Amino acid sequence: MAEKPKAAGGVWTTVKPFVNGGGAGMLATCVIQPIDMIKVRIQLGQGSGTHVAKTMLREEGLGAFYKGLSAGLLRQATYTTARLGSFRILTNKAVAANDGKPLPLYQKALCGLTAGAIGACVGSPADLALIRMQADATLPVAQRRNYKNAFHALFRIVSDEGVLALWKGAGPTVVRAMALNMGMLASYDQSVEFFKDSLGFSEASTVIGASAVSGFFAAACSLPFDYVKTQIQKMQPDATGKYPYTGSLDCAMKTLKAGGPFKFYTGFPVYCVRIAPHVMMTWIFLNEIQKLEKSVGL
Repeated sequence: MAEKPKAAGGVWTTVKPFVNGGGAGMLATCVIQPIDMIKVRIQLGQGSGTHVAKTMLREEGLGAFYKGLSAGLLRQATYTTARLGSFRILTNKAVAANDGKPLPLYQKALCGLTAGAIGACVGSPADLALIRMQADATLPVAQRRNYKNAFHALFRIVSDEGVLALWKGAGPTVVRAMALNMGMLASYDQSVEFFKDSLGFSEASTVIGASAVSGFFAAACSLPFDYVKTQIQKMQPDATGKYPYTGSLDCAMKTLKAGGPFKFYTGFPVYCVRIAPHVMMTWIFLNEIQKLEKSVGL
């Protein structure tokens, strides 16, 4: 009988990083969703942020800012649960293999790359549903899909297009996620060690500072891949029917040759404003969840 509590504790210890990561990501999404909704409308060519926000409020009401929230929450429940949970599992195993010593940055980066790939593969269906739900109102009435919620969207995609359609465009998404998570996860752990151990920052200052650094590096590492993905997605054929790029690698090489490495960072401030707030909110909420756990003895 004495073995049962130990087994339960072992199960909770294993799943805790996943539960905490998913919970933090979902809370962050509730805060960031209106900003993300405006961002999607801007990308679809509906004007500036101020114009989009005013138009949405006037024509669609306050609820329009939270359209697709169910898909956003489902995305965090899959993508962020998988990436943060697997990152913590991977780093814990690496620390154990390193005799308890702190990991060097390159090992944290490798763990982040792996966790990003796992998270993107798991979260790709919810990501597809989210994008479609957010963009639905911009389509002509006859072309709208009118998904009721995320689960309805997934059901319709499978029934209309097949199961594999849930991972449509997953290749570039996975590569981008690997780069983003390498920057986000490795830089956060490294920054926590630096702010706390080297500079003697308080817990609150450490979390805020490290989350800001994490948000910056998440954007910096992923923008080149996002830039290439965007160029591929929006390219049009010329008069002879030939496309400017044959694929992602061709696009990257031609961009590098034409504009140099900094060309990949076109629009970095705007991109950073899109990415960093959610990263920061995720880490802050995760820290609060962990504090709450300790206070109740979990």
